[in-house]
Formats: sequence, structure tokens, C-alpha cells
Amino acid sequence: MSSENSSADDVRQVWDVVVVGAGPAGASAAYAAAVAGRRVLLLEKADLPRYKTCGGGIIGPSRDALPPGYELPLRDRVHAVTFSHNGRFSRTRRSRQMLFGLINRPEFDQQLVEHAQKAGAELRTGAGVQRVEQHGSAVPDRRTVAVVLQGGETVLARAVVGADGSASRIGAHVGVKVDQVDLGLEAEIPVPETVAEDWQGRVLIDWGPMPGSYGWVFPKGDTLTVGVISARGEGAATKRYLEDFIGRLGLAGFEPSISSGHLTRCRADDSPLSRGRVLVCGDAAGLLEPWTREGISFALRSGRLAGEWAVRIAEAHDAVDARRQALNYAFAVKAGLGVEMAVGKRLLAAFERRPGVFHAALTGFRPAWKAFTDITRGSTSLGELIRNRPIAQRALSALDRRPATGEAGS
Repeated sequence: MSSENSSADDVRQVWDVVVVGAGPAGASAAYAAAVAGRRVLLLEKADLPRYKTCGGGIIGPSRDALPPGYELPLRDRVHAVTFSHNGRFSRTRRSRQMLFGLINRPEFDQQLVEHAQKAGAELRTGAGVQRVEQHGSAVPDRRTVAVVLQGGETVLARAVVGADGSASRIGAHVGVKVDQVDLGLEAEIPVPETVAEDWQGRVLIDWGPMPGSYGWVFPKGDTLTVGVISARGEGAATKRYLEDFIGRLGLAGFEPSISSGHLTRCRADDSPLSRGRVLVCGDAAGLLEPWTREGISFALRSGRLAGEWAVRIAEAHDAVDARRQALNYAFAVKAGLGVEMAVGKRLLAAFERRPGVFHAALTGFRPAWKAFTDITRGSTSLGELIRNRPIAQRALSALDRRPATGEAGS
């Protein structure tokens, strides 16, 4: 009789979907599963709101992937971009329409979590996950996944979504493979009103001194987010680039309120997106645009897909059906985000060889600037751009073939 009672207790305590990580990917997954009427638990190891190293640029695809009724907590609206090539050849291009918005991640993430909660998801903070198990004594049956927390407590689910960032424990369980790792360094610099006014509505993008590197200045009211990113293994050079960059901008005299670093990891083409009843999305899956390393739109879009397919996996009655739904999720990710990533990888390879060509195109070639504005506004994507515009196809093919010879201004 006691074993029957414990079995009944187990059934009562099984969540339909458990989401690990309450960033944009996790909150989007929790929202999507909760809106479908499922019992959803969202686990987050930190207390919210929490800081995250991130430029905080919200481009069109990010805006379009937000839950209905979500009001963006914009700190600035970008209408102008200054491009420079390692501090030189600076040129500003302007747009009548807003190009993209700038947010602070703690506010942005917190609001996403609140939308998931309003949809019915339950949030637990301070809940670090040690591992997930799909077999063994912790798992009552084959339709269940055990999520083991740091304190030893076990949470049971019909499906699990791993959205626990680029150093993901769930990603390790799934076997995520990466083929590009970059180091981003960032400083949040409070500035006087006169300096803030000079930057209002304008961002700076600087093509950096190391292959594939670039820096940025994103204004957010009385604070400038200043950062650089480059391939991992260039740590000292990346730190020096940030220091030089801040010095060139005349910002060295202002004390940063936060200085932080973060590794971004980009998935290999053959990297899995699931294992059994466990899916991964966002940074945990290595989903980001390889050239710009833009990850928020990839997190929001893959998170929503993961939440929708986790619902189907939760309903699957056997391993074959669960596998079928997981493969459908992988297909949906690869058909959309995967195409954009493939183009991004080609752009990064060309940019590493010829940054001056990119700078010249964006500052002096109208179709390149229009492509940039169309992508940031969300009227097209990298994939659609290459597929639908012959001039873009020809330009990318030419960049693919171009040797890394010395270039003017490099």
C-alpha cells in the first residue's frame, strides 16, 4: 500500500515542462508552454533581477518574438550608427526610422519572466541544477525526466528545456558541440549629462585590431555600455583593445559601475539540440549569429520553439513519439535560425580576412547600408537577404573567394 501511495505522490509532483534558466530563452520557453495550458516550472539559480554581460540591442527579430502585450523597457532608440575601423575612418550613417532599441538586461529579463508567470508558469529562484537524469533510480518511468538540484532535491518532468546559458549543464547532458568560442568584455560607464547627450540615439561600431573582433558603444540614458569581442585565446589582446577603445573615446576618466566578461559559444553544424525528453535552446544550444554574436533574438525565437515542442514531448506516450517531436524541434530551429547562422559563419570568415571591405561597404555603398537597416529593423533576415537578393548572393560569393591580401586602412 505504501508503494502505491508513493507512486501517486510521484504522479502528482510531475511537471509537464521544467525549464532551466530564466534568461530570454528560458522565459520564452516557459511562456510558450504555459500559454498552451501546461504545468510549467521555471528554475533560476540566481535571484532576479540579475546583471548579464550583454550590449542590450533589441533588433526587429527580437521585438517580433516578444509575448503579446510586452512593453519594451527601452533606454534609447537608435537612429544613427557611427562606424570606425580600429578607431580610424569614422563615418556616421543616419536613418529617419528607428534602427533598433537599447535595453538593460536586468529589466528586460525580469519582464519576460513576469509574462511567463502571468501565463501560468511557476518560478523558483536560487535553484541551481546539478544534473538531469533520464534513467536510473531517480526516474520513476520512461516518460519522466529527473532534474536534480544543487541541494539534492529532485524535480520530475515530462519534458525539460535547458536554457541555462553558454556554460550549460543541460547542454553537457545533451552533448552540445561548439566550433566557435569568443570572449566579450564590457564596461557600464556612468557619464555626465553633456556626454550622454552627445551619444543619444547613436551607437558606435568599431571594427577591431584582431581578426573577427569589434567594439561597440550603446547609450542607455546616463550610462554608456562599452564593450569588445574577439576570439577566445586572445584574452590579453582583447583586454588591451577595450582599454585602448575606452581611451580613444575620451571615457578613461569615468569609473565603470560594472566591468564584466562573458564567453559566447556557437554550435557546430552537427551539434544535437535534444536528447530523449530534454531540449536545449538559446546560449545553452550554442545558438547565436556567428559574425555579430547577436544572441537575444536567437534566444527568444529558439526559446519559443523549445517551449512549443516541449509541450508535444510532454504529451508523447513513448520514446519513439518523443524522439519524433524532438527531431521536429531540431528541424524548425535549423530551417530558420540555422540558415541565418550559416550565412553568419560565411560573413565572419570574410570579415576576419577583409574588415576594410566591410567598413567601406557599410559606410559608402548604399545597398550594404540598406541591408544593415533592413536586418536591424526586422524587415528581412540574413537568410532571406541571401536567398532573395541576387546582389547580396554575388557579394557574399565574392567575399568567400577573396584572398586575405593587405588592404588599405587595415
